[in-house]
Amino acid sequence: MLRAAELSVRFDGKAALDEASLDVEDGEVVTILGPSGCGKTTLLRVVAGLQLPDTGRVVLDGADLAGVAPHRRGVGLVFQDHALFPHRDVFGNVAFGLRMRADSPGQVTRRTSELLALVGLAGLERRSVGSLSGGEQQRVALARALAPEPRVLLLDEPLGSLDRRLRDRLLEELRKLFDELELTAIYVTHDRTEAFTLGDRVAVMRTGRIVQVATPDELWANPVDADTARFLGIANVDANEAIRPEAVTVRSSANGNGVVENAARTGPTVQLLVRLDDGRRLEAVVASLSHPAVGDRVNVEVDPEGIVRLR
Repeated sequence: MLRAAELSVRFDGKAALDEASLDVEDGEVVTILGPSGCGKTTLLRVVAGLQLPDTGRVVLDGADLAGVAPHRRGVGLVFQDHALFPHRDVFGNVAFGLRMRADSPGQVTRRTSELLALVGLAGLERRSVGSLSGGEQQRVALARALAPEPRVLLLDEPLGSLDRRLRDRLLEELRKLFDELELTAIYVTHDRTEAFTLGDRVAVMRTGRIVQVATPDELWANPVDADTARFLGIANVDANEAIRPEAVTVRSSANGNGVVENAARTGPTVQLLVRLDDGRRLEAVVASLSHPAVGDRVNVEVDPEGIVRLR
């Protein structure tokens, strides 16, 4: 098990981490979800040994990692910008860590071939990494991180630089790969879809602290506070409660209690913004192809099960 306990880091007097704590069980994938600048990458760098904490400690399998060099921690790293060696081919990039720990040539060849096949790059061993697509480069980076069989894999927004279509495809491939290898991993992202798809649990981070850790379903059902609810995409929030958009039912009705102010299709669903006669505004999600249009009179009902009481 990995434990990050009460980690604090300050840069120029400002807290990047403020007593942040996180536990990751063996074989578990925890995604860290938060906006830019909240401390996600700093937390990852402390775990990797690339940043010394001002206070707190990192413990892996019962051993305190204070003073342990990054390359001796048994941690693999995958970055957003891939960080590949441009002067090495695909094979040379993946094999780098194995050669550094003095594996035999046969072991290096066997393990590298296994990893390239696993990530779908078999046959590209001698290709220059500069000739690869962004998705292929990210697979090389993943294979390189996995080659030395790290105890923990750390991924810092690895899909952030890819277009949406490629990101969605690699997201599904990563989920299958994590399940197949039973990896222990921390995956940093600002994207809710990535966090919910990959994480066995999701840790929500804000201003240097981890404010909530829960399964995706638990997090969506019960965000801890108003800021977390809004960050997750729940628009119907006030100081005391949040109403999840799927709990709001909207039906066209001449005698309804509201008017549609906005309707925006986001792929398979349509987001409706309705102004109620009492002045409140509610956001709803409609999955059907036909839906009320802007200006339509509608009747709005709220399922009490979709109302979240906030602290």
